[in-house]
Amino acid sequence: MEKIERAALRQRIQTLEGLTDEERAALLELAATKRYGLVWEEREEEVEERLREELPVLVEDKDLALLDGGKDAPNHILIEGDNLEALTTLSYTHEGKVDIIYIDPPYNTGNKDFVYNDSFVDSEDSYRHSKWLSFMSKRLRIAKRLLSDRGVIFISIDDNEQANLKLLCDEVFGERNFVSLMPVHRQGGRQDSKHFAVVHEYVFCYAKMLDTFVAGKEVKEGVLYPKYDEETGRYYKIQLLRKWGSNSLRENRPNLYYPIQAPDGTSVYPIIYQPKVGSDSQFNRIESRWRWSASNMAKAMKDGRVEFIKNEYGEWVPYERIYAPSEGEVETKKYTTWIDDLSNGTTLLKDIFDGKTPFDYSKGLELIKLILRMGNADKTSTVLDFFAGSGTTLHAVMQLNKEDGGKRQCILVTNNENNICRDVTYERNKRVIEGYTTPKGVQVEGLRENNLRCYRTHLLPRERTNRNMRHLVAASTDLLCIKENIFDEFQVSGFKFQARDARLFSDGERAMMVIYNEEVIPDIVDWLQSVPANSQLSTLNSQLKTYVFSPGAYAWDDDFAEVIDKVELCALPEAIYQAYKSVLPKKRVRRETAEGSPKEGGEE
Repeated sequence: MEKIERAALRQRIQTLEGLTDEERAALLELAATKRYGLVWEEREEEVEERLREELPVLVEDKDLALLDGGKDAPNHILIEGDNLEALTTLSYTHEGKVDIIYIDPPYNTGNKDFVYNDSFVDSEDSYRHSKWLSFMSKRLRIAKRLLSDRGVIFISIDDNEQANLKLLCDEVFGERNFVSLMPVHRQGGRQDSKHFAVVHEYVFCYAKMLDTFVAGKEVKEGVLYPKYDEETGRYYKIQLLRKWGSNSLRENRPNLYYPIQAPDGTSVYPIIYQPKVGSDSQFNRIESRWRWSASNMAKAMKDGRVEFIKNEYGEWVPYERIYAPSEGEVETKKYTTWIDDLSNGTTLLKDIFDGKTPFDYSKGLELIKLILRMGNADKTSTVLDFFAGSGTTLHAVMQLNKEDGGKRQCILVTNNENNICRDVTYERNKRVIEGYTTPKGVQVEGLRENNLRCYRTHLLPRERTNRNMRHLVAASTDLLCIKENIFDEFQVSGFKFQARDARLFSDGERAMMVIYNEEVIPDIVDWLQSVPANSQLSTLNSQLKTYVFSPGAYAWDDDFAEVIDKVELCALPEAIYQAYKSVLPKKRVRRETAEGSPKEGGEE
């Protein structure tokens, strides 16, 4: 076959008649220069069709709120709805704010575990892998936007899609940001497997920016420091400075074979002393190598971190002094990439749900806690799971908060297929917060120092009419509360506006005002000028974050000129439109044909 010149082919596509702009763009993409990576048939979801015409917001179900943790407790968020809709809303509230994402997506086994456009994808579907890749790609691209600069994502998967997932993540997050592929050993093994009992799955780990990601470390338990340094007043242990184990011979690293000076001035080399057979005092000298470079060794000796001890043959042997951690510190080591799933998620669910099993294949609590530690979930981290399932991730976050007094916040997203959100995800964590009794009569104390707020996705018309924009701002209050992490409405002297015009929220340290009707701005300014210096509003630690309706990007700055030092202005709904713009599917626009009839084509 004659070789086709791609440049000429693209020019030919540009001249073809009868194509819509969308069709022409698709053909040009197919004719693009070859590159290494995944290629799949893009499959559109019904939720994308909805999002072409509608915008998602979040609406709180206050009847489900669990708020007994108090105002200082972390506010965890449970969102019921399609996770593509929910992720779109989070692109406004949490872009660059999420530290750890853990997801356990459908594995696409072909055994009714992956629903696409309200239908199960079975093993005979010729577009099975394309549908899964298309589905995951859209969600992972938004997830990347949500990660903070130090953020990291963990993804559970098995053999059905792990190879495809690696290539997809290389494309989305960048191959250089790959951290690890970690096998997870499961207890027992699946005896229904065709050839071997499968006892493993995997967890992928990718960083948003590998250069700024710092992995968590495991605390070493039971470490003894038996020696005491009189000069420093600290306890320490010693470790051989000569390399041991594999690659420990001189020929392995010749540059690490050099002399150092012993206390009596003699030169000491890295030597393996091997006793001769039948002799207690005779030995063979095998040239080894040091663990450190000459410069590092010199610095350690200068700092007093090298200790010489004579062995049974009267030869000087140098050791590294490893001092005990200072008070309040712990000694750590790196986590390994081999994970043993030591806890059974299904067994725990039975304990929580009175012996019943409301959800199959729940991830183990200890596994998720380990993953969070590996991701360095410090005490103020924000954690997201947008395939929440039975809600193990929130349970793990609350358990870690109890163990170290942290204030980590967790965001869960799940649809309500088979009532899973209300009957399993919510109910499980409600019982965990309030406490429960196992079928064996064991009382499990509640993790009460946590708040849980529940929301559902709600769609509004996307067309930018004045009426639709006002409706969007009015419906976005819960979205703004989540964004600012300020939920309590409060009254201040003189703030006597109708809720349809303006509302005020505070957490005691920061405050937020939402102005729905721009006509009250002069009255708002007069009120701000009259607020006493010792009022609750004036003693806040920051400016009053003020969201104000505007038909464009202008936030009425001139109207607030007299109090501009007291407010931080943001125009709505423009800020929401801009956040959504980069994640929403493009809106199709209708254009007229030559005959004057409407025709689909192009994109907004």
